[in-house]
Amino acid sequence: MESALTYFSQAAKSSAALKFLLKAFERSNAPKTALGLFIAYYLIKYRDNVVGTRRTNLPGPRGLPLIGNLILFLRVPMTQISQLHDRFHEKYGETWTTNFWAYEKGFTLQESMADLLGQGIFGADGDLWKWQRKLASHIFNVKAFRDYTSNVFVKETQIVSDYFDTIAERGTAVDVHDVLLRFTLDGFGEVSFGQSFGCLDNPEGEVDFAVAFDRLNAIVSERLFKGPWKIVEWLDGTSKIVAKDKKTVTDFALNIIRTRRQEGYHRPQKDLLQLFMDLKSENGEPLSDDMLKDSILNFIIAGRDTTAQALSWMFYLIHRDQSDKNIARKLREEIDEIIGDSEPTYETTKKMKYAEAWLSTLVVLALISLRLYPSVPRNMKECVEDDVLPNGVEIKKGEFFQWSPWTMGRDTRVWGPDAKEFNPDRWLTGDKASPFKFPAFHAGPRTCLGMQFATAEAMTFIAMMFRRFTFELVDPVNEPGYASGLTLPIAAGLPIRVHRRQLDQDTTAIAL
Repeated sequence: MESALTYFSQAAKSSAALKFLLKAFERSNAPKTALGLFIAYYLIKYRDNVVGTRRTNLPGPRGLPLIGNLILFLRVPMTQISQLHDRFHEKYGETWTTNFWAYEKGFTLQESMADLLGQGIFGADGDLWKWQRKLASHIFNVKAFRDYTSNVFVKETQIVSDYFDTIAERGTAVDVHDVLLRFTLDGFGEVSFGQSFGCLDNPEGEVDFAVAFDRLNAIVSERLFKGPWKIVEWLDGTSKIVAKDKKTVTDFALNIIRTRRQEGYHRPQKDLLQLFMDLKSENGEPLSDDMLKDSILNFIIAGRDTTAQALSWMFYLIHRDQSDKNIARKLREEIDEIIGDSEPTYETTKKMKYAEAWLSTLVVLALISLRLYPSVPRNMKECVEDDVLPNGVEIKKGEFFQWSPWTMGRDTRVWGPDAKEFNPDRWLTGDKASPFKFPAFHAGPRTCLGMQFATAEAMTFIAMMFRRFTFELVDPVNEPGYASGLTLPIAAGLPIRVHRRQLDQDTTAIAL
């Protein structure tokens, strides 16, 4: 036994650990000793990392033998994962730059998200991604499409405005997060298919498509944290829910696509579906029904969830107790001056400099609330070619790499000592923030194509809502929690009270 331990000690210090242990195994006639050596080898090799993974020089919490940090992450709810990233960042430091070419979505992520994303752009890599990116870039640069979407945003915002007028008359609270999700989904239905989903026809009722879409989104987002998720979902019955919700979502999209092919399109301005149908594949063929369906569903995630969530977090930030009440007053003064009683347009919203302080990125506008509450709080890629990060950490092919825009937006070393404060004035002075510093819309080759689309929708909503109403949070003290998902929904909604704006009182109580 002592001889075996001597070999084991040598093995632990040697890069040829297995060679030493095999020699010990050959010299030992005791099965228990052999088994002990086998176990000891694995305990040493994977002394603080998961079996089958490589030990790295990454800074971070020390793991346990064989399972690494599994217990740590199992103990942290998905609704607190971004806060965990904050704590790790403050304790272990940061790295901000990667080589774009070395990372892709990868098979694991694509497989887990396929029930929702299909072969669409957000799950695609390589040539498939480049081709879809090229097609979409043509569409979002079409001026007629921008004009069409601007009219849709005004129309849908007016529906919300009329509903809020009813809420103000009743004196009851309303979940603005739910309203905004309905608003953006209806708007995207008009923009995508030329027809609303009907979410605002009955603001207190359920819409089958929206319910199925949200539930499917949440399920596929959690798969990466379930381990063998196919087995787990089969055992707990989730697989049946996925099949049902996937059918609801895909049938809706495919029915519209097939109807369009049969009946044609006869409106003067083209919607997103028609613009995609007019395009050709790499082989010069029209896009298939499945490809059209995947493209539209991918853009619904981008065009509906992210904008609604960013606006919801903005409502929280501006109306919470600790925020400066002059922010709302300044915004309303600018709306009165620039928009007045007219309907906002793409051109007039570009002139709103103070609102642009909330909605500012590199060249176009973006919700400033995205710095503190990014719509995509974390991103993960698979390394497809060995890489070395700026801090010297090696990432090997096949390994996963995750970064946190949530944490980046709160880093005092990047944004100064008031990084965690909501201060629109910081965006009115100095240079525009680099997208690599403020990656709410990504940066480089994957920069979001819909930035102008999203910010025009948000600016239209803000202009029409804040010139007519004032708002107060039902709970202005406590920070809302977020739910799990690809994006950052507010878990329990955001109840507010709506008041008709009284212009003669706007300098006092109306700065709510």
